[in-house]
Amino acid sequence: MADGGEENNSIRVCGMQFSYEGQPPIFADFNLNIQPGSRCLLVGANGSGKTTLLKILAGKHMVGGRDVVRVLNRSAFHDTQLVCDGDLSYLGGTWSKTIGSAGEVPLQGDFSAEHMIFGVEGIDPLRRDKLIDLLDIDLRWRMHKVSDGQRRRVQICMGLLHPFKVLLLDEITVDLDVVARMDLLDYFKEECEQRGTTIVYATHIFDGLETWASHLAYIQDGELRRSEKLSEVHELKNSSNLLSVVESWLRTETKCEKKKHVNPPAQVQKTSTLGTSPFMSSRHMAYYR
Repeated sequence: MADGGEENNSIRVCGMQFSYEGQPPIFADFNLNIQPGSRCLLVGANGSGKTTLLKILAGKHMVGGRDVVRVLNRSAFHDTQLVCDGDLSYLGGTWSKTIGSAGEVPLQGDFSAEHMIFGVEGIDPLRRDKLIDLLDIDLRWRMHKVSDGQRRRVQICMGLLHPFKVLLLDEITVDLDVVARMDLLDYFKEECEQRGTTIVYATHIFDGLETWASHLAYIQDGELRRSEKLSEVHELKNSSNLLSVVESWLRTETKCEKKKHVNPPAQVQKTSTLGTSPFMSSRHMAYYR
């Protein structure tokens, strides 16, 4: 993404370091800037850090100080109003009840889709009706009886009821059929173009995304290898689709990893005797909400 002052970015990550407790660092010095109105694809192999990055942007992990990860010019972790106000919305693979619940209770109980959707307060009825129609939701669905795809539609609907300014998506279309997926992507594009919202979308399904996305960020082993407008990805000029381009990047990445295992470095750094100290990992400790 084009760099710029903080006021020009919906998302700004500067010098981020992060690791889960007792684990090697996932991000060592990570930087990312995403401008308002962007539809940014987050691509990379499994384990590259995509989901962790989205959770950090969603304020689910604390990293560094208040200025390391900024969303809408506010601290992603410290400013809880980002989520409370509906300005920031995160939809990931885990669906849990967050409204009027004690802890995280999976939404598979014996209640209706209508009960879940209409239980969200302060919603514009027109926006709600549009989403119900868009996602083809039957309000009579009983959540413990529906399919994964139907349950996912209700989850997505609830996550979009508030008119978000930043939307973080982690593989949320995997359970949807082709028609539902394309209709949803069209809706996201409309939100960006009409309201200037920002979307970061991590996915392995690239069908139809050549004309949908505006930007692309490629992560490899916790490092941002590429960050640019999709129209400026030179490989797309000689390729029929985005899938083949990303596939070539990942295949090259896999070959490099295999070479590392076949030809390990001659000098292996010795492990410090302090490495097993319980105080060592606390410097990179992940904090959960």
